[in-house]
This record gives sequence, structure tokens and C-alpha cells, in this order.
Amino acid sequence: MEWRKCYMDVILVPLAILMNLGYHLWLLHRVRTQPHTTIIGINASGRRNWVSQMIKDNEKKNILAVQSLRNAIMGSTLMATTAILLCSGLAAVISSTYSVKKPVNETVYGAHGEFMVALKYVTLLTVFLFSFFCHSLSIRFMNQVNILINTPQDPMSLVTPEYLHELLEKGFILNTLGNRLFYAAIPLLLWIFGPVLVFLCSCTMVPVLYNLDFTFSCDKKVNKDANENREMYEV
Repeated sequence: MEWRKCYMDVILVPLAILMNLGYHLWLLHRVRTQPHTTIIGINASGRRNWVSQMIKDNEKKNILAVQSLRNAIMGSTLMATTAILLCSGLAAVISSTYSVKKPVNETVYGAHGEFMVALKYVTLLTVFLFSFFCHSLSIRFMNQVNILINTPQDPMSLVTPEYLHELLEKGFILNTLGNRLFYAAIPLLLWIFGPVLVFLCSCTMVPVLYNLDFTFSCDKKVNKDANENREMYEV
């Protein structure tokens, strides 16, 4: 009888998580093998050039560098604050003894036992905590770049453009990871209302993220250049 109540949770929720995880593993593979086809890879290349240009002309662009990094830090701070506030709210819900722990509607599909309800809230709390952790580390690395990018360049200095780019990339990678964990919490938040919404939300989120993560203009440019080179060779 207990299996009949929770079999949809056991099937649909792991399937939705695997769908999201599989997409991001495929995205990571594309970033490593074909970075010019992804927004992440193109942005990483642009940040490398940005760091070199800021250091090269630091006397004229030092304020621009600080303001750009400050905007990135403000974005990470906002997400970290939101994540920790949600963690506090979920912790209050888990520790409370009020009826808020009960399902919203008994007609919602899936299990409604105390263990399953507690599992939903604890899973959400864990995801938001990891999101806060990633954003906090991102702020740390960006603050380091914010200070070191204006240091005078010396041939014997250890603060090289490559070192600053490595710090900046770590900050943005952690920021991206924190955002993706935050996005992954949206289907899990709907798990409170049943596992069907988790699966439907994941099915909707993956195509949306695909259109945001990949760029098609670069593919067209590469194909166009390849066709032009082929035509020149044939002539």
C-alpha cells in the first residue's frame, strides 16, 4: 500500500533529476570540446581578452575594471542573500510543528507521509545551501581580482594576467554553478505539490536552458568560412 502512494515519486523525481543532470554533463562536454558553440565558452574567451586589455591599459581603464567587477559581485551577493533567506525559511518550516508541513491538498499525486514531506524540504534546503556556498566562494575570488587587477605590473611579480584570468574564471564558474543549483531547486520546489509537476518542469526547463546556453550564429559563421575555403580551393 505504501508503494502505491510513493511509486510516482520514486519514478518521476529521479527521472527529472537525471534529465537535468544529463543535460549539464552534455553541456560540460560541449564547453570542453567545442567552446565556440556555447555561451559559456565564448564568454570565457572574452573574459581572457578583457583581463589582458585591462592590465595593458590599466592607467586609463582601472575604474572601468573595478566597476565591472563590482557589478558581478553585486549579482553574486544578491543570489547568495536570496539562497540563505530561503534556507532560513525552509529551516523554520522543517523545525515547526504547524500544519504547514502537511500537504497542501490531499488530492495531489504522490506520497504524503511525514518522511516524504520531510525529504522534500531537506532536499530543497540542501540545494539552496550549496547554492549559497558557491556564490560565497564566487564573491571571494572576484574580490581578489578586484584588488589585484590594479597592482603595478612587474617582470618579477607573481600577479600575471594568466593568474588573474584563472581567479576570474573560478569566480564565474562558481557563480554559474550556484545559479544552476538555484534553477534546479525550482522543480524540487514544485515537488511539494506532487512529482508530476517536477517532471513537467524539468521537461520544460531543459529546452529553455538549451536555447540560453548555446549560440547558433558561430556555427553558421564556421560553416560559412568552411564553404568559402572549399570554394576557393576548388577554383
